[in-house]
Amino acid sequence: MKSARSSTAASKTRRARPPRIALALAGGGPLGAIYEIGALCALEDCLTGVNFNRLDHYIGVSAGGFIAAGLANGLSPRRLSDLFIDNQGHDEQFDPAWLLKPAWGEFGRRLQRLPGLLVSSLWSWGMRDQSFTHAMERLGAILPTGVLDNESMHRHIEQLFSAEGRSNDFRQLRAHLTLVATELDTGEAAPFGRPGWDHVPISRAIQASAALPGLFSPVEIDGKHYVDGALKKTLHATQALDEGVDLLLCLNPLVPFQASPGRFGGNRIPSLVEGGLPAVMSQTFRSMIHSRLALGFKHYERDYPNTDIVLIEPDQRDAEMFFANTFSYRQRREMAEHAYQQTRQLLRLRLATLGTTLADHGIGIDLHVLNDRQRHLLPPLKPRRQRPASAAIDRLHATLDELQQRLPAGQPQVTA
Repeated sequence: MKSARSSTAASKTRRARPPRIALALAGGGPLGAIYEIGALCALEDCLTGVNFNRLDHYIGVSAGGFIAAGLANGLSPRRLSDLFIDNQGHDEQFDPAWLLKPAWGEFGRRLQRLPGLLVSSLWSWGMRDQSFTHAMERLGAILPTGVLDNESMHRHIEQLFSAEGRSNDFRQLRAHLTLVATELDTGEAAPFGRPGWDHVPISRAIQASAALPGLFSPVEIDGKHYVDGALKKTLHATQALDEGVDLLLCLNPLVPFQASPGRFGGNRIPSLVEGGLPAVMSQTFRSMIHSRLALGFKHYERDYPNTDIVLIEPDQRDAEMFFANTFSYRQRREMAEHAYQQTRQLLRLRLATLGTTLADHGIGIDLHVLNDRQRHLLPPLKPRRQRPASAAIDRLHATLDELQQRLPAGQPQVTA
């Protein structure tokens, strides 16, 4: 967590009017959303003088777009926790398992092109004297652009934001909401919610912003195709900084893991290579986006000296965050609670510097809440009466979750 200090003149100007506060949320898949909800709940509990549903501007990228849109629609961090994590007995739920449906429609459309592409490839090889390898490259067009279907994301969010008091229309929101995707054909950022981009439904913009290439198919909007907004930048914070906000709060859930013997214990070798390709790819992806984020913050501090910027992210030594299995329901609860407690710990560690920065904007830190060791995000799960088959399935899930936790760090995990 860090801040860029503003000038004395700017601070005096701020005190003459209410501070303008923006929130920027980076992506990170289901794990990123879980971390951001837990962290926001901790900030909501521990900070006074700030309402996370009454900020001036919300910026969301990828998974952070769903959280940002929910806050702009009046859903409190606690309510988002109910919907996304602790969805017990609620009519409104958002289940990450919806994102695991194969993209059968995309597979079918690509297979329909196989006969024509095969004939064209053989013709080029036999009649145009092209090499066999070069001719067969045409067959690459039958590969699907995404293996999972994210259309259900749009449908469920559309339904969620259609409830009374909410809106799926950027133009009807009280605050500014910007959801950033990347236009596939140009590589340029698409700031949905800004003038000229605000006619697109919020749910469709979230779908586009979270369309990770290879995993989800590009989302077609107005004849153009869009993919994950993180391809261009990690936060896209300039969308708010250019408006001259006084305080920018940033949450970034993905950081590279710093392995060390002390974190693993015993004589185990603290090497991510033991986790195979998933661990190596995760570390590579995290390192790339985090180094880009660091460069971006240097730019922000230089070009926006009158804005205080606070960055909140996990500890890079946090093995639980790195090796989490976000599609296990029980672990979603554990990781949200973990993010909640780790954010409170971060506030305690940076209390002196952060307290001064926030005080300039009328925000205080509730020390009683901050130091309450008995405070938790989620209550314990209540036992429910179950049919024998349901109880047996739950026992199986519990056994798999326990086995996963007992596996050595870095080993492949069991997914319930």
